Amino acid sequence: SRPILDMSYSRHFLDFQGSSIPSSMKKLVVTKLSQNFREAVTLQQDSPVPLPGDGDLLVRNRFVGINASDINYSAGRYDASVKPPFDIGFEGVGDVVALGLSASADYTVGQAVAYVKAGSFAEYTVVPARHAVPLPSVKPEFLTLMVSGATAYISLKELGDLSEGKKVLVTAAAGGTGQFAVQLAKKAKCHVIGTCSSDEKGGFLKSIGCDRTINYKTENVESVLRKDYPEGVDVVYESVGGKMFDLALNSLAVKGRLIVIGFITGYQNPTGLQPIKAELLPAKLLKKSASIRGFFLNHYLSEYKMALKHLLEMYERGDLVCEVDFGDMSSEGKFTGLESVFRAVDYMYMGKNIGKIVVELPHSVNSKL
Repeated sequence: SRPILDMSYSRHFLDFQGSSIPSSMKKLVVTKLSQNFREAVTLQQDSPVPLPGDGDLLVRNRFVGINASDINYSAGRYDASVKPPFDIGFEGVGDVVALGLSASADYTVGQAVAYVKAGSFAEYTVVPARHAVPLPSVKPEFLTLMVSGATAYISLKELGDLSEGKKVLVTAAAGGTGQFAVQLAKKAKCHVIGTCSSDEKGGFLKSIGCDRTINYKTENVESVLRKDYPEGVDVVYESVGGKMFDLALNSLAVKGRLIVIGFITGYQNPTGLQPIKAELLPAKLLKKSASIRGFFLNHYLSEYKMALKHLLEMYERGDLVCEVDFGDMSSEGKFTGLESVFRAVDYMYMGKNIGKIVVELPHSVNSKL
């Protein structure tokens, strides 16, 4: 151990009643490009704890979020120029344990923060203060809003054109992002249909306002949509890809909009894609004056702070359910510690989760913060 780092040289940051930061930590590192997360990623036991610069915070991570795109990142699909080894994990919530002089203008040691930045699958992460989000406390629910909640909020606001009475179909509706698409569409007074893979998920969806749930394991989604919604649906919020994409496209109403936020069924393939029947796409869109829009959060960062502020206010008022899945029902139990990130990714791709999958990183024994 070494004494807590006081990058600010300011006396009031020095009295921590003996708290200390270790000199090394565990973190996950991509050591080989592969869409197979277990092949691509290595748990390093003794990486140096990074030092915060003048405008940085050193955050001790308490909760980290699992995203479907973690395996796109480990496969090197976002930036072909990046070569292993590189850090992984997109989002975290934790405590500030050290900070730079400029950062100390807005933050103090012990403050709860959340952030979106590559490298969260680590015990400690350096976060630029300007990218951190101050929180009232360290709670896993806040983590659900950082990527998943913000994606649903901004994509529906910018691309959804929601209004009262519109019919909205959300695929993978009980997942980390789907749960927010359902609730936000309901708040816009839309009629919401959600697809899911179990009756338990269907029950959760009804509890957050879904008007019609379709368990695709026991019901034929295409038949249900054709029978119950013969005029089609106005908006599809799609994250599954493959056959579900084709089905969603065919179910659009006149002037319908299909918002693509992902295609999880393809991510584990070497190409990252699942075949779709795209040959008839121009004709299908023309026939219905329909449109398809892609949404990638990084392209809408100008809207991010506003969206997050609104989402946090909604949660604090009790107007938003932020369902967290710690994997308690998984075969080996709750996701605790960085070594369980591998299990958590598998759990997501087995379609087991209800809500956002979160891994808890337990307190270090040598820190009193």
